[in-house]
Amino acid sequence: MMKDYAAGAGGKKDHAALADEFNRDEPRVDWHDETLWWVRVKRDKAAHQAPDWEQLRDTASRIKDNVLSNLSEYLQEFEAAAKANGVVVHWAADAAEHNAIVLSILRKHGVEKMVKSKSMLTEECHLNEFLETQGIEVVDTDLGERVVQLAGEPPSHIVLPCIHKKKEEIGEIFHEHLGTPKGNADPQFLTHAARLHLREKFLTRRAALTGVNFAVAETGEFVVCTNEGNADMGAHLADVHIACMGIEKLIPQRRHLGVFLRLLARSATGQPVTTYSSHFKKPRPGQEMHVVLVDNGRSMHLGRKDFRNSLKCIRCAACFNTCPVYRRSGGHSYHTAVAGPIGSILAPNLDREKYSDLPFASTLCGSCSNVCPVKIDIHEQLYKWRQVIVQEGHVAASKKMAMKTMNWVLSNPSVYHGAGKMGRWFMLNAPFTVKNGLNAWYKQRDMPSAPKESFGEWYKKNRK
Repeated sequence: MMKDYAAGAGGKKDHAALADEFNRDEPRVDWHDETLWWVRVKRDKAAHQAPDWEQLRDTASRIKDNVLSNLSEYLQEFEAAAKANGVVVHWAADAAEHNAIVLSILRKHGVEKMVKSKSMLTEECHLNEFLETQGIEVVDTDLGERVVQLAGEPPSHIVLPCIHKKKEEIGEIFHEHLGTPKGNADPQFLTHAARLHLREKFLTRRAALTGVNFAVAETGEFVVCTNEGNADMGAHLADVHIACMGIEKLIPQRRHLGVFLRLLARSATGQPVTTYSSHFKKPRPGQEMHVVLVDNGRSMHLGRKDFRNSLKCIRCAACFNTCPVYRRSGGHSYHTAVAGPIGSILAPNLDREKYSDLPFASTLCGSCSNVCPVKIDIHEQLYKWRQVIVQEGHVAASKKMAMKTMNWVLSNPSVYHGAGKMGRWFMLNAPFTVKNGLNAWYKQRDMPSAPKESFGEWYKKNRK
């Protein structure tokens, strides 16, 4: 079942066009916005209950600074420790090599059906689609991931994959694919149906793939965090456990885990800790365990001074839940595996032209940076990407001309004041000139009432 991350692939639709499609269903937009803000509020309450919250954020950020500055040494340390534990370690330069490695492991064991827990890296590499072309059936076992997989869609959120779906729609999907009664949208019933459906998959699949939340260089172990236990079910019952991780997921020592585990769940869902934080260090007797270390542009990103901090990301999605643009445009409008503010930083690193629209999908309000548990300067990096994209010519000619015009107006006080007077006159005396479909600002907003005078004029009269 193919997923289309980029309904905008090939330049057909950008974020604005895809967001416009999402915005046509106004009740859904309101519900999506309110639901994610509710998650953001839960995050705030959880953060305030931890008296050392800011110290945790500072510590996590500094640990990640250390990792990024010494990444090659930590990778080698992790590889040596993992191999000593009996784990097979693979290196993949890009998505194609990652997919080929996973396929080779499955082919070696004659596996044609596999279970997979949530892994944004494999979404980034389009592993499911690749394996399906090779005749391998992949079943996503995270409940939200399974919903969107059955629907033939990519996840719209990295923690809440089907947050864009209402329970009635999920009921219809389960009716079509799992045979549940038509019209039954009771969440408890649907969850039970999914549990029965997936239990058979866990018991009969010989290979399981998981993501990696954190990998410990010191011990060669890795940690997988879930709320459903599906990663544990897959990994413990399978003969082959494949764990795929981006090279930035390392932390130096096991004692550092406490810092990140306290931050992750609180930032993601407002929980004190994930229900399952499972440590995998060595394969059980008779099992094979593989770890695939994937670069896929991360080294290049590491070399970009202005953007390297984004590699600190622990995929909590706090920036999604607080972002006024993401909440009102939906995850699919970003046409990339990792949506939201952090995805808008990471994606242009892979393909500047294809994702040139994403850094502009932001108000630069800074809320994303304020909630980031590892203190990534997200809004500042979005602003910097805009500059790079404009300088490299990856913006529409109309936008470039508008920016040049604005620069000229704002650089000339007399022109600026004259344009202000003219604008106020038209808004007061001929409002139809700005309240029409040609004004992009007016499409989604009410125009403000025009002031009778500018601030500059008011200040001249009242400054004494």
